[in-house]
Amino acid sequence: MSTSTSVVREYFRTVFRWQTGRQQSGYDKMLLLQSMWPLPFDVYILRFPQGSEIAPHTDPVSLGRHYRLNIVIKRAASGGEFVCATPIYTSARIKLFRPDACEHSVTRVVRGSRYVLSIGWVRRGSAC
Repeated sequence: MSTSTSVVREYFRTVFRWQTGRQQSGYDKMLLLQSMWPLPFDVYILRFPQGSEIAPHTDPVSLGRHYRLNIVIKRAASGGEFVCATPIYTSARIKLFRPDACEHSVTRVVRGSRYVLSIGWVRRGSAC
């Protein structure tokens, strides 16, 4: 089986299905769209149920600059706040940041749930 065939199979195996988030901290993610060419990107819905959180971390990339635009679809009744020391842009519902360059986290969801549309892409070139 070719590499491209296995990539396509993996995409269809995961798209539109809830999966455990990478940080193993109680949040879930659903892949909506992904492409590796011409600009590598992904689009997810993130679900943060009560009690979930994401500890401070960065998301390194091997080549290029990683950008992420998070749009808060539904806020938690309490908690679930995005924390990033040096975002590119932030408002109550819109967060644009460099996850490879800026440590970021989400505070514990104390009450309710939080949903986020998350769009990420990598600009190839130098990491600076």
